[in-house]
Amino acid sequence: MPFPFDPGTAARRLFQPMRRIVGSWWRRQSPSRQDRFATLGPLISVLLFLAAMISAFWYLRNEEIERESEAVKRDTEIAQQQIRLRLIENQEQLVRVARELTTHVIDARDFNAQALALVRERPELTQVLWITALRERRAGVSQSSLQDDGPLLGSRENPSMPHPNQSSAVELAFEAAREKHQPVYSQPFSAGGGTVFQLQVPLMDRGNFAGILVAEYSVDVLLRRAVPVEVSTHHPIAVLDANDQIVSSTITPMPGKKPVRASVFSEAPLAPALNGLVLRGQGYRTSGGLVSSALFWMVVALSILTVWMLLGTWRHMRRRLQIQNALTSEMNFRRAMENSMLTGMRAMDMESRITYVNPAFCAMTGSSEAELLGRKPPYPYWPPDRFEENSRLQQQEVQGRSPAGGAEVKVMRKDGTVFDARMYVSPLVDTKGKQSGWMASITNITEAKRVRDQLSASHERFTTVLEGLDAAVSVLSVQQGELLFANRSYRLWFGADPAGHALLAGGALTHSPDEEPTADAELDVEDALPLHAMAEQAGSDPREVYVESLDMWFDVRSRYLQWTDGRLAQMLIATDITVRRHAEALAAQQAEKAAVTSRLMTMGEMASSVAHELNQPLTAITNYCNGMVSRVKSDNIARDDLLAALEKTAKQAQRAGQIIHRIRNFVKRSEPQRQATSAAEVVEDAVDLAGIELRRRNVALHTYVAQRLPSMLVDPILIEQVILNLLKNSAEAIDNASLPASRRHIELRVVPKHSPELGGHIEFSVTDMGPGLPEEVLSRMYEAFFSTKVDGMGIGLGLCRSIVESHQGRMRAENLYNGAAVVGCRFAFTIPVDSSRPEPLPGNAANLTATP
Repeated sequence: MPFPFDPGTAARRLFQPMRRIVGSWWRRQSPSRQDRFATLGPLISVLLFLAAMISAFWYLRNEEIERESEAVKRDTEIAQQQIRLRLIENQEQLVRVARELTTHVIDARDFNAQALALVRERPELTQVLWITALRERRAGVSQSSLQDDGPLLGSRENPSMPHPNQSSAVELAFEAAREKHQPVYSQPFSAGGGTVFQLQVPLMDRGNFAGILVAEYSVDVLLRRAVPVEVSTHHPIAVLDANDQIVSSTITPMPGKKPVRASVFSEAPLAPALNGLVLRGQGYRTSGGLVSSALFWMVVALSILTVWMLLGTWRHMRRRLQIQNALTSEMNFRRAMENSMLTGMRAMDMESRITYVNPAFCAMTGSSEAELLGRKPPYPYWPPDRFEENSRLQQQEVQGRSPAGGAEVKVMRKDGTVFDARMYVSPLVDTKGKQSGWMASITNITEAKRVRDQLSASHERFTTVLEGLDAAVSVLSVQQGELLFANRSYRLWFGADPAGHALLAGGALTHSPDEEPTADAELDVEDALPLHAMAEQAGSDPREVYVESLDMWFDVRSRYLQWTDGRLAQMLIATDITVRRHAEALAAQQAEKAAVTSRLMTMGEMASSVAHELNQPLTAITNYCNGMVSRVKSDNIARDDLLAALEKTAKQAQRAGQIIHRIRNFVKRSEPQRQATSAAEVVEDAVDLAGIELRRRNVALHTYVAQRLPSMLVDPILIEQVILNLLKNSAEAIDNASLPASRRHIELRVVPKHSPELGGHIEFSVTDMGPGLPEEVLSRMYEAFFSTKVDGMGIGLGLCRSIVESHQGRMRAENLYNGAAVVGCRFAFTIPVDSSRPEPLPGNAANLTATP
């Protein structure tokens, strides 16, 4: 037997946990908050009741609108289905008639009889016609008369068309029926004072288009006949065109009276025509709005009255709560201020009895407030080994002789640990101006003292490091010229004189105290540093300075900084580089000797070629002299022939002298001297010397020098040595490989180039068609004393790269490939140029060619 259900008992069981939670929360609230909630409770209840009534009215209204929407939608769908069934039935009958016409079961007279019966049975059909493929009327009937002799579809017998839209819609439907071979509904158009549309059924005779059957519908009659009465009684049904205009409706608007605006709509397409016509069902509200309800206004009036009464009570309670809250806030503020202080506060009366301590003081000492209040000296936080010292400070405190800057004391915690503290004491005066005791504030300075000691130790270590440096470090005040700091090395070399700093800095830095600051000397507001000086000097590059009095070289680095007192100062670090400079000078001398030695070795290697080159003019001179002697002895020489022979002899002697002069200039020992040099001149001298060796080895040289090359700031002899060495190496490689004449030539090209890394430069390249270099040789060819020649010293290419790099250039080598085969080698080096000084050349370009 089931238990009886009691709604009251179930509600009590359901809300009992909630009541306990709310009751517990209410008891935890303060009395002021309880008063506030007690005042606002009725007001909130009235507002909730008003909101509930409005929600109820709103819910009922929405329910009514939803029911009306469902009813309108249902009636619209019923009307759509009825019209659909009626159109389908008519279409099936027309299709049957079309089939009988194409099979010749009936003729035109039988068609008229069936069409007349169909029109009488279906009043929505305004006319039924039989149109041939040539758009000529064959037969047909209409509602207006049994015989309609007027032609349709724009035939030639009736040139005037009823309406442009009619002609367009009918023509489009006719073409669609002929192409698709299916029944087609036309677009709606105006005819006879109403809106109509046509159903055109194609006549297919053995697959050929033979015409159409046209059934024209009146939209208004179709709507009134097809829509059930019970539907049109409840809700108006209207037909809308593509422009959302009503073309027909089940209700007739009263003339001169504005129709009632519907509030609910439901639309559905006119199927199966689907020609842009839409069925619209309309619905209307049966009840008034929310504002027209008397019950609603009664509830609103009662709620406003209740709210007004409760507001008066609430204002009274608010003033009372404001006063109570002000008192509570003041007490909480004072308590929070005392509790949030990190400084310990201790008050004592005139008998040195502790009367007050704040939480910070208790946290410092580790003792509770009860353990400290009422205690007299010695206090629990005094270390046992400092009783005498603390007693003396206590006497000074009572006598009012405590130091204004406070006194450092040792405080012992309850666990026995001791920390450093600073104590400030001031008299405690009551409201009557009478001193009632002393107030002391105690701050823990253990961490601050530790940091101070660490800073002192760090400063001492830093000073020790600076004093031990081998470099001179000095700091000079820019405004006063005062030497602010100097380490041991500076004092050893320059003493305590700031002139040493100015000498290393390259000039005087002091300023007259009476000198007015200029507009250019902008000062940074925050750091008081000159902005232009900081921008130019703070990250300046190191400089090398020679001090004549010490006969020493220094590498000087400087920067501006702000001194501890805020003054602008300049710091210099001067490192002794005298030994390095001497080593560099010695290395330069050794490099110069190596270059001279290399040139002498080159001439030694070319001795046979030079001898052969000199032997030619000397042999010619001998022959000319012997010939002239013979002819003079035989008295068989004219004066003109003698002069011609002497001129040829002088020319050969001049040729020999030029060869000796070039060799002498090349191998003579001289100091390195860089000067503005023309690349064409350097190439010409090198080619003349190299031509001696190339002709001996039967190697051709093709030289190209670009036009208007900028001047180079180089030592021409050293650059000539590099070019000559590269040309000689290429000729030796070709000759040693015994290459055919087609590959026994070298190309020397001199062209200007520019790159982001190197800037503007001139590239010298020597390209041969020799056997190339193995990969292991390419990686080691610049090593000292490494050579692939049997009698080679291994210093040529290394010296060439050193010469190029001393001119801030670069040198590289690479093999030339044809597929996987090596077909030559190219050596190239670059020399920086001054693009503002182009090299004057007489022609467009200097092209020199030396052949054997």
